[in-house]
Amino acid sequence: MENLISAREAAQLLGISLPTLYSYVSRGLLQSHQHEGQKAKRYLKEEVLRLLARNTDSKRAGSAAESAIDWGVPVLESRITQVNHGKLYYRGLPVDELARTHTLEQTALILWDSQETTDLQAIPLPGLDILWPRLLDLNAALPPYERAISMLPMLGTTVKQITGIQPHQQAQLWMHLMAAALLGMKPDYQTFHHKLASAWQLDANASQADLLRAALVVSADHELNVSTFTVRCVASAGAGLGMALVAGLTALSGPKHGGESLRVGNMVRAGLAGGPHAMRESLQQRLRIHDASHHFSPRLPGFGHPLYPHGDPRGSLLMSMLDKKTHVGLFELADTAQDLTGQALNIDYALVAVEIACGLPQGAAQILFALGRTAGWIAHAMEQMEEGQLIRPRARYVGKFPLTPAG
Repeated sequence: MENLISAREAAQLLGISLPTLYSYVSRGLLQSHQHEGQKAKRYLKEEVLRLLARNTDSKRAGSAAESAIDWGVPVLESRITQVNHGKLYYRGLPVDELARTHTLEQTALILWDSQETTDLQAIPLPGLDILWPRLLDLNAALPPYERAISMLPMLGTTVKQITGIQPHQQAQLWMHLMAAALLGMKPDYQTFHHKLASAWQLDANASQADLLRAALVVSADHELNVSTFTVRCVASAGAGLGMALVAGLTALSGPKHGGESLRVGNMVRAGLAGGPHAMRESLQQRLRIHDASHHFSPRLPGFGHPLYPHGDPRGSLLMSMLDKKTHVGLFELADTAQDLTGQALNIDYALVAVEIACGLPQGAAQILFALGRTAGWIAHAMEQMEEGQLIRPRARYVGKFPLTPAG
């Protein structure tokens, strides 16, 4: 009952009149509810808010949004992740709160809308002891993303051979295989942040392992970004989960997406190499190079985000977990960059800051991002498979038209 609201309250939320509300009900856009002993009909607040979101998106779909898909109106409905008023939510739960308390495993179950917990140690992996070392040998020289992209397709048959495995177990298994491929190590079932801490030799430092945990959680999903949309497209075609993850990782590898952290890392390391004056000059030089090839507002990699005009909450949270006195240079560089551009740091800068503060291998920020995002990719693949619809948008043709005879 506490989630039910009156007709007048529903109309006020939607900004419409009562007759319009009733027309929504008659057209099947909204459902009314009536309980025994009550004359007035009630409305589920969640359904009203969902309709409000759809109406708002329709209003946003004017000529500007219509002419470009970049940061335009949503093209798919989803129950997984929401960006609203500068905050990020996984299934209605604030991500900043989850990042302070949850592991990636626990966060993944939330994203997958699953309450199941399973000990994966008992799941046999037929043939993997022989196959995995060979795959590692063949791909040892590749960078993390390329190595995982090469190895994961080889594992689909192995995973399919496992009998009696539930969907959420298979999802967890794919996440552990992704982690092992990214790290170039043998698969194991350690908690993900402990797995990374061990691989990067942070075993004795609990605060750094906790920082990795939070970084994985805030990276887990971010609505319909390019890699997630790619995953949904592949899943909609009926491809298996492993191939959908490969598709997402391929999109993530681009320099405008997951590859952005490499540019951030180069910029940050160059900025930290000198004193405050040299730091400012280094950033100004990057801005001059940017301005020479672009005709819009000044931008530095790792700063600004179209969905967060007042600052990326994911980046802010990770920076708040760093010791400002110990890592003063990272904060000074962020302040200088914001002063030059008017843009706050985003998650790419924060992940690189974690990489540098923890003394991780160069490029570790990419692994953190990809492993965390795997949980979200799986959630979107599951949701798309459940819907069973093929994603096939139409294109608006704007090229040359065939000549037609005058008549």
